[in-house]
Amino acid sequence: MSTPTGTPAGNTTTISTAGPPSRRNTELAMLFFAVVIPVFAYANAGLALSDELPSGLLKYGLGLGLLAGAGHLVVRKFAPYADPLLLPIASLLNGLGLVLIWRLDQSPRLARIAQARDQVFQASAPKQLLYSAMGIALFVAVLLLLKDHRRLQRYTYISMAAALVLLILPVFFPAVYGARIWINVAGFSIQPAEFAKIIIAVFFSGYLMVKRDALALASRRFMGLYLPRGRDLGPIIVVWGMSILILVFETDLGTSLLFFGMFVVMLYVATERTSWIVFGLLMAAVGAVTVASFEPHVQSRVDAWLDPFAAFDNGTSDQVAQALMAFGSGGILGTGLGQGDSDLIGFAANSDFILATVGEELGLAGTMAVLLLYGLIVERGVRTALAARDPFGKLLAIGLSAAFGIQVFVVAGGVMGLIPLTGMTMPFLASGGSSVIANWALVAILIKISDTARRPAPAPAPSTDAEMTQVVRP
Repeated sequence: MSTPTGTPAGNTTTISTAGPPSRRNTELAMLFFAVVIPVFAYANAGLALSDELPSGLLKYGLGLGLLAGAGHLVVRKFAPYADPLLLPIASLLNGLGLVLIWRLDQSPRLARIAQARDQVFQASAPKQLLYSAMGIALFVAVLLLLKDHRRLQRYTYISMAAALVLLILPVFFPAVYGARIWINVAGFSIQPAEFAKIIIAVFFSGYLMVKRDALALASRRFMGLYLPRGRDLGPIIVVWGMSILILVFETDLGTSLLFFGMFVVMLYVATERTSWIVFGLLMAAVGAVTVASFEPHVQSRVDAWLDPFAAFDNGTSDQVAQALMAFGSGGILGTGLGQGDSDLIGFAANSDFILATVGEELGLAGTMAVLLLYGLIVERGVRTALAARDPFGKLLAIGLSAAFGIQVFVVAGGVMGLIPLTGMTMPFLASGGSSVIANWALVAILIKISDTARRPAPAPAPSTDAEMTQVVRP
């Protein structure tokens, strides 16, 4: 027996609430490759350096697998609809970074360089592995404690105060290699700007969500551009002034560019006004040129950028020229892991200039693959922003993605000679506890936002309407 419409008797009409697949199995499959590739690279580097497999190969593989597995289990439980690529890509970059740092630790040149500086050489790979575990722990903590990313909106102005404290703190500590970007606490060196970029993104998101209409609609047209009113220029002038103060008192070009660039990107996304981009670029250029004209540390980096080989010859700065030579000697496919000479760069080889090791030993192909992985993280963050259902989540996702992308650009651009050297570290890849821990927290927040964006709508409450529940019989 059937209904007049051809539906079998006894069936009722239901409303499907099925959403997109969770993709957790896809994430697990990608994590398998994210662990196997660094393990293979570790074995390859060990064979090149000593003609035998590294003694810690099994421990490294198990450790990396346990860290990635722990992150996956927490995502599967507490963010089941999250983007499936963010965790595997971050794990792959972190694992490759550990291999590159270990490879540089094996260089006898680094020990001699440390001895020439009256320092004791300490291997960086064991500490980086510890920092990676701490980063995964913070990643897990964020997913467990942050039930809803919209709760962060409550702390808009508190986050502003916290970010300002973090940015100002390095001024009261001695400069290291000409820049005041670290603070020393109980024997540990911390780079507050790495954590400040996340907190600042929270403040910008909350502020622009409230003020975006005033910033977008109130403007005047001049030469084809919608120029903001004088009163609305206040936010960008304040942020521009703060970035200049950071550049003057801390001589930290990287944080200044990151801080100001992130704000301009978020301002453009919130208002859809290209005039903000124009103003931002002009003000950034004016500020950088002005500071570089009287600040010796910034001026020396600009000189090394304009003519790196002249700086190499006169001994003022040899790192940029050495990095360019490393990229040149790598060619298309590279010299092979463990068979390059990028350790000649010295103490910055495993931090600021670790991308030069990639360029020399993995070549142009390997460098493009690494940059593509970074680009995928930014792309998934932007996709998360587009899918987010609330304006705060959209702005926060785009802000975090912009911060990550700008940091990659200023580091890679400085190492490759595209822009002056900034002194920041390559996310996940370079040696540095603050960087790897903060970036794991950044990825966790993006995962939480993507989970909320992709999560299916809740099932509708049962209806008592007879027309929705009765069975039609012939």
